[in-house]
Amino acid sequence: MGYKSLAECVADLEKHGHLIRIKEEVDPYLEMAAIHLRVYEKQGPALYFENVKGSPFPAVSNLFGTLERSKFMFRDSLPKVEQLVNLRSDPVKALKNPFKLPGIGFTALTALPLKQTFKNTFSKTTISALPQIVNWPMDGGPFVTMPQVYTEDPDKEGILNANLGMYRIQLAGNDYELNKEIGLHYQIHRGIGVHQSKANAKGLPLKVSIFVGGPPSHPLAAVMPLPEGLSEMTFAGALGNRRFRYFYDEEGFCISADADFVITGTVYPQENKPEGPFGDHLGYYSLTHPFPLMKVHNVYHRKDAIWSFTVVGRPPQEDTSFGALIHEIAGSALPKEIHGLKEVNAVDAAGVHPLLFAIGSERYTPYLKERRPQEILTIANHILGKNQLSLAKYLFIAAREDDEALDTHDLSAFMQHVLSRMDFKTDLHFYTNTTIDTLDYSGEGLNSGSKVVFAAAGTAKRNLCTTLPAGIHAGNYGGFNLAIPGVLTLQLPAYQTAEAAEAEVAQLNEKLKTENLESVALIVLCDDAAFTAENINNLVWVTFTRSNPATDIHGIGAFIQNKHWGCTGPVIIDARKKPHHAPELIKDEAVERNIERLAVKGASLYGML
Repeated sequence: MGYKSLAECVADLEKHGHLIRIKEEVDPYLEMAAIHLRVYEKQGPALYFENVKGSPFPAVSNLFGTLERSKFMFRDSLPKVEQLVNLRSDPVKALKNPFKLPGIGFTALTALPLKQTFKNTFSKTTISALPQIVNWPMDGGPFVTMPQVYTEDPDKEGILNANLGMYRIQLAGNDYELNKEIGLHYQIHRGIGVHQSKANAKGLPLKVSIFVGGPPSHPLAAVMPLPEGLSEMTFAGALGNRRFRYFYDEEGFCISADADFVITGTVYPQENKPEGPFGDHLGYYSLTHPFPLMKVHNVYHRKDAIWSFTVVGRPPQEDTSFGALIHEIAGSALPKEIHGLKEVNAVDAAGVHPLLFAIGSERYTPYLKERRPQEILTIANHILGKNQLSLAKYLFIAAREDDEALDTHDLSAFMQHVLSRMDFKTDLHFYTNTTIDTLDYSGEGLNSGSKVVFAAAGTAKRNLCTTLPAGIHAGNYGGFNLAIPGVLTLQLPAYQTAEAAEAEVAQLNEKLKTENLESVALIVLCDDAAFTAENINNLVWVTFTRSNPATDIHGIGAFIQNKHWGCTGPVIIDARKKPHHAPELIKDEAVERNIERLAVKGASLYGML
């Protein structure tokens, strides 16, 4: 829909039964997040908080909580935008020549940003007057969790060369001077980083505008993986059936005319302050680290301003639905960019970045009867060099020729397909001392870790066990659990040191080398074997968020030949919590009990919590 504002969107959702109002006063410290999480878990409606304690502004969350609701908000524009993104020709070229391509002319016209003359349509407020929402007990302060952070290229100014990204903002806490300073956190490989690097090289401060609210097409555009040269503001216009309206204030900052709030400020070269902790989407806290300090210039708000927020945590969460909508719009675009790729899935249950599943083509030697990983390794290198996919740690890739019906979103079946066909002597490929996601603490330094490719092509090399192999036992370590066919979990004592872990694995190797493990492909060492094996989501979350491939992958009969690591028996992944890992997210029980007051008969959330 061509919503002119967030308020218009809220009214439309409420009219059609997609939104409920919470009339009682709610504390932004943990309570609002707890309510959001409970309602999201039940796939409930969007939430409009009328009375936020300590703030004059109402707030809304869970707008994108279900794919159904997301598609409802964009019901008039989604098919046209899908057509635009999935054009085999360059989407940028399509926008420049819209009338040569039937059906997208109007979409292209609504995509062009509309510059307006400066109008004093906004009032001013302060950072402390905004809803001070704290999501998790150990968070370092209140954060903006649904921001659109706007920066322009210092070498090529103007909105069509700008970046709009969703990078979290810490409003208060730590060493920030209240109302004058806020923290700007962005991960590596982000557009804003390029802009800040250019500003630093010139010795100039980077101008930053943070938009909150506005039509729902704006935050979605901020997280879309767009083709090079297609600006987020252009995409927001096409998706929202309404041109992105903007002007510049008296200090030269870009203002989104449809935003509910705009925070403007400057980031100076190498001027940082500690930011965090923050409960993040891997299911753990990202810890306190120095990140860019933003000096606040102005805080604007429109007359009917609504604060938009979300809550992140162990998947699935609202950002899971964001991802589903992104896949709906652009899921077929990436295979067109990587020759031979059929599909790739950044596995949400594992926190997105730690684990990728992919299907490629294996056509290098079609004249040979037996396939082996060749072309899919080339594709794997391409995937791991592509934008945000480059931050992944684990990539499981299979050959489409082995099963045309294979689906990367069927996590259990896909893992079984790969593990049954791998030759562990030759088909694991490591990348050591490299870059991983900023939020991933499985390595021993910020942004530092390793990667591995599990590649599979050809016929099955083992029949994966569907029950525990007869008599298998880990000696002093106890018994195994079967997670999925061919994958066992084993509970070990708490991890102490890397040296102790090596000794434990050596002892396990010695015990298991005489066992019949032909039907076992993977053994996961963990702190709670029953929990890890309980379901596929637990398995991939524990295994791939708590391990660093180069240090935590072992194997029965491990060897190194010509600098290649392999093993003759099952692969072992040590997925125990390590001393350097970030703590996992745990809810506050007192808060959980307190929000029950909203679920009693006559209260706003009766029957919903």
